[in-house]
Amino acid sequence: MVDPSLNSSTVEVDAVAADPPRRPRRRPARADVLAIGAYALLGVLVCLNYWGDVQNRVSSHLPTDHSWFEWLFAHGAYSVRHLENPLFTARQNAPDGVNMMANTSLLGVTLPLAPLTMLLGPQVMYALYLGAALSATAATAYWTLSRHLVRSRGAAFVGGAFLGFAPGIVHHANGQPNFVSNFLLPLIVARVLRLGEPGRWRRNGVALGLLVAYQIFINEEMLLLTALACLVVVVAYAVQRPRETRARAGSFLAAISVGGGVALLLTAYPIWFQFNGPQSYRGLQGGVFHNWGEDLMAFVTFARDTVAGDEAVEKTIGLTEQNTWFGWPLVLVGLVALALLVRRSVPARIVGVLVVLFTIASIGPVVRFDGVETSVAGPWAYVPDDLPLVEMMMPTRLSLVVVAAVGVLLALAWDALARAGRPGNAAVPAPRSGGHDDDPTDAGTADTAVTGRRRVLRLVGYAAIAAALLPLFPRPLPAQRMDPPPHFITDGGWRPYVPAGRTLVPVPIPSNVHGLPTLRWSALTGQEFPIPGGYFIGPNELGEGVFGAPNRPTSTLIYATMDKNELPAITPENRRQAVEDLRFWRASVVVLGAGPREAVLRDLMTALLGPAQRVDDVWLWDVRDRV
Repeated sequence: MVDPSLNSSTVEVDAVAADPPRRPRRRPARADVLAIGAYALLGVLVCLNYWGDVQNRVSSHLPTDHSWFEWLFAHGAYSVRHLENPLFTARQNAPDGVNMMANTSLLGVTLPLAPLTMLLGPQVMYALYLGAALSATAATAYWTLSRHLVRSRGAAFVGGAFLGFAPGIVHHANGQPNFVSNFLLPLIVARVLRLGEPGRWRRNGVALGLLVAYQIFINEEMLLLTALACLVVVVAYAVQRPRETRARAGSFLAAISVGGGVALLLTAYPIWFQFNGPQSYRGLQGGVFHNWGEDLMAFVTFARDTVAGDEAVEKTIGLTEQNTWFGWPLVLVGLVALALLVRRSVPARIVGVLVVLFTIASIGPVVRFDGVETSVAGPWAYVPDDLPLVEMMMPTRLSLVVVAAVGVLLALAWDALARAGRPGNAAVPAPRSGGHDDDPTDAGTADTAVTGRRRVLRLVGYAAIAAALLPLFPRPLPAQRMDPPPHFITDGGWRPYVPAGRTLVPVPIPSNVHGLPTLRWSALTGQEFPIPGGYFIGPNELGEGVFGAPNRPTSTLIYATMDKNELPAITPENRRQAVEDLRFWRASVVVLGAGPREAVLRDLMTALLGPAQRVDDVWLWDVRDRV
């Protein structure tokens, strides 16, 4: 996400010197290819641990989220293969289903990649896409920076690498690829900042509308953050350049109206479906996200998944998400760079505004310092929990705009250093020797001395930026092995037991806490059978969003038995409720595979439903004659 990438046609004050206007120039394709190749290698490195056993490995930090997104890739393939409405699915949470627009469905990715998912499977597709999304975000950030903000390809490379692989981004790569799929955001920002170009308002508006519409099907939350950042950028620029703003206001407003119309035309029905379709909801129960603010110490702490990271520190202050975690060297270098650039550069001043505003906004309702809640109220203490749109926001994620601003600042700083070494770009005029202004020898000596000092300062600047970034180099994401699904599931042994219109009930029933392996049964078989429960957000009886399906008596009994690892006393009422629940789920067969609670769960289901059959490598209860 590149928030303050200002177009060269709208920025008159450069970062370090008043250079002449840009001349048309050939693009050095080799530099671009090398940059993209380096980003691709970084993407492979981050996902390296998955490839050791890609079929059976998931994120160690967020295994349930990882499995959910594997399921989403399977959903995209299923929707394309069966020509079903991708905005809704009945393959999870049977019989009620799941509103996919009201969840992080990643439809803009899973639908076009459906053929590859059918060919390779959701596990391989997940790992491939995760690395590609990180690399693609860095690449589009590099393109935007190099074409619209900085001249130095090195500066664009550094900024792009940070925007694609910053600690706060890599953190979300642990099972949340929707938050690393930011490759459209730099293009959206660049297009917003070109809306004022005279004579191009139709083309710019249409391009922006298409980009925004597509981003809605990738991650609406990141789009909202980008929109907020763009609003701040535009207002900050208008305050600093009122004359230019007035001259371009007409084209800007016309273009943004066209863009809004195009985006609305393309997304009106999906957005209506999100808020009014089946299984839609209004806000999250209790506004649970509002307390998730960023700890002030997080800004100067090294992130867990970097070479300098320490998981022990995470246990102290990493109670929510690691969206900043810049480490103290980068914070120090960033503050120095901002202080040096802010007087000469409009982009740097805008970056400063973004950093201040979104750092404050990310704090949450209470200021936290080093894992301790202070008595100081944060800005979110004054925000109602039920405010539309805001009710779903998590304060700490506002700091992702700060991540973007820091990435742009790094590019500006590197570019300033590169320009300082060019002839005619001295930041400080070369001094003359006293009384000998006309002596070319003295002037040449002075120029040489200044050039030498400037070269040393450049090297010091480059070294400082490198020293701040090297500790943040990402490590391969930690992965853990999952037992493969039973042969009964993968080989299709279930088919004779599950007729059309009926469900397979896995034990344990998938939820946001239990049943991770059984959720994968659905994903890894291409969602060929519907299942009850699942991992999603849906409505409760009041229409508020809750995680997972409302528990029924039998699912509650299963989860309690798993937690205690002890068989409870089973009553006739429990058996009656079990049959009623199976009838509600439209069950045809109940299946229990191998697992750490296999023995106690087999005893429980036997007590509820009678003796089990051993079929292949699972325990099976055929309940078609009961429900």
